Amino acid sequence: MELKQPESMDELLYMTIREHEGFKARAWVFKELCPKCKKGLIAKPKDPKTGRPKIRAKEYQCNECGYTIPKEEYEETLMCNIEYTCPECKNDGAIQVPFKRKSFMGTKAIIFFCEKCNHKLAITKKMKKPKKSKKK
Repeated sequence: MELKQPESMDELLYMTIREHEGFKARAWVFKELCPKCKKGLIAKPKDPKTGRPKIRAKEYQCNECGYTIPKEEYEETLMCNIEYTCPECKNDGAIQVPFKRKSFMGTKAIIFFCEKCNHKLAITKKMKKPKKSKKK
């Protein structure tokens, strides 16, 4: 499957690159056109002071007309594009799955299956590494 490649980070809502024990994945989600004005892209609203997107915003907003849509409603319509290398069969594949995070081994993740061996794979939310204790 051939996936549309992003030309810039401005057209993406989500992007990640993960590598872990033979598993490699690159995932991205494109912003969608505004259903109201059909010109702008729907993204998180920007903070007027800093000009950066509000990370914890509960809604998304059109950058042209200001149309707002609730976060859950908008994210249900999005598709996640994934290029991966399966750790089991070493197959390089590409797949498109709904952008919905489900529980996987106790954490939220985008879950998909290898096209060749049907091995269950997941792209988890980034986890913090445990801090090393300082010995005196």
